[in-house]
Amino acid sequence: MRYFITGTDTDCGKTLVTLGFMQLCRERGLSTAGMKPVAAGALRTREGLLNSDALAIQEQCEPPLSYRAVNPYCFEPAVAPHLAAAQADTTIDLDILAQAYGELASSHQAVVVEGVGGWKVPLNDTEDSADLCRRLDLPVVLVVGLRLGCINHSLLTVESIQASGVPLLGWVANHIDANMALAEDNIQTLKRRIRAPLLGRIPRLDNPRADTVSTYLSLPAVATEC
Repeated sequence: MRYFITGTDTDCGKTLVTLGFMQLCRERGLSTAGMKPVAAGALRTREGLLNSDALAIQEQCEPPLSYRAVNPYCFEPAVAPHLAAAQADTTIDLDILAQAYGELASSHQAVVVEGVGGWKVPLNDTEDSADLCRRLDLPVVLVVGLRLGCINHSLLTVESIQASGVPLLGWVANHIDANMALAEDNIQTLKRRIRAPLLGRIPRLDNPRADTVSTYLSLPAVATEC
């Protein structure tokens, strides 16, 4: 099973869904790897730069993986990845990411890859997150952060995914704004307009854990098999 998790924006819940899907794969008895190819926003430690989301993904891997296998590119400032890379005097190389992914895919039955930011976030001067997804040849799950404006963000993202020629397996509604007005009406509007199944609804969780998030999700019926 192979999935690429993208979102309508940053902080929409991609990591939650990544962890939830990894949990579901593990419950099926599959060796499971998670990958956050690029992370912007990290702390300096004795082990180097570490991103909290990547650490959570690393913890969910079974069998265990090194941090760098999970997160090849990690940058300190929480800014757009191509800008963070420029500040670090480096360039995000999709060849390196494809090689790292290939190693995980060859050794694990399930791999869940979390994109950075939204679908079209630049990774370098010429390539973006959509290019990475195509390079890895992965189907997509879209995470919709439920807040004012999410309908427009979602439909534009779906349109771009479809134009990229990448399979959209489904979408997940994540209640990032617990007080959003007419949240259910927004979900129903998206269900009518997105030609892919709703794979789950995640409520606002105070202390989200993989085994909790997974109870609100279902794996797509179609996936790229190992």
